[in-house]
Amino acid sequence: MTTPVPSPCVSVCMLDEQDICTGCQRSGQEIIQWGRMSDAERRAVLARCEQRARDQGLLFEPASQQGTSV
Repeated sequence: MTTPVPSPCVSVCMLDEQDICTGCQRSGQEIIQWGRMSDAERRAVLARCEQRARDQGLLFEPASQQGTSV
C-alpha cells in the first residue's frame, strides 16, 4: 500500500484575483477537488503549483542547480 500524496496546504488560505491560493498555489477548484483526486492527479496539481510559484518569483532554484557557484 502506498501513502497518498499529501495536501500542499500551509494554512495560509487566501485566494487572489485569479482564484489561486497565496499559500499553496492551488486554484479554488483544485482545493475543492483534492480529496477526490487520484495520486496521479494530485502530482499534476503539485507540478502546476510549483510552476505558479516560480512564475510569481516565490520559488528559486538553488545555485548548485543553476550551474553557477557562489
